[in-house]
Amino acid sequence: MPTVFITGASRGIGRAAALLFAGHGYLTAVNYSRSEAEALSLIDEIRSFGGHAVAIQGDVSDFARCAEMIKEAEDAFGPVDTLINNAGISCDKLFTDTSPEDWSRTFAVNVGGAYNCCRAVLPGMISRKRGSIVNVSSMWGVTGGSCEVAYSASKAAVIGFTKALAKEIGPSGIRVNCIAPGVIDTDMNSRLSTDDKAALAGETPLCRIGTPEEAAEAIFYLASDKARFITGAVLNVNGGIVI
Repeated sequence: MPTVFITGASRGIGRAAALLFAGHGYLTAVNYSRSEAEALSLIDEIRSFGGHAVAIQGDVSDFARCAEMIKEAEDAFGPVDTLINNAGISCDKLFTDTSPEDWSRTFAVNVGGAYNCCRAVLPGMISRKRGSIVNVSSMWGVTGGSCEVAYSASKAAVIGFTKALAKEIGPSGIRVNCIAPGVIDTDMNSRLSTDDKAALAGETPLCRIGTPEEAAEAIFYLASDKARFITGAVLNVNGGIVI
């Protein structure tokens, strides 16, 4: 059975992705940073339907810890075939209120996390001449968002990272793709009021906000053999709010 390592998998899109991959027979390594109870609950849910999963704690901004986490996953399940770089943090502030610490931390998690985990899995993938990586960006990485300059810039960097890495490691048989979700009903957007969500739904051609499961389906497709001739792609999962 193939092995998938999913960062930031205790909640939201990462959780939905973990359930989906496990449901399709993947050995699933669930990374979390602080949400231990949620991660362990997810493991129990996966095991309840006969899936195989393990929870691995760690901050993806820590280069050395990422290498250790991949080793833990491979010790449990064997070589990581698929990496999902989902972990991310927001930074909703005016640019003039964004501190150097805010900026550095946003990039350390959103971009550094992808770099750190890719560095950890790629030697093995390259030696095996196979593998799939899916990064999670955002529609703000495509268009930019007011009062979200740090977040938008970091998510734009994830898109550039995806495209460049896809070109570099394609000859080794490894695919790298990306999704750019729109407004998804996750904890990150829980700060939005009911009126705000209704307004965003009204701006969306499909007239609603998305679900974590819908974003997870896009991740799974890009990671799967059904997308075996797709690399360097950015799939907009946004209901048409950005076209």
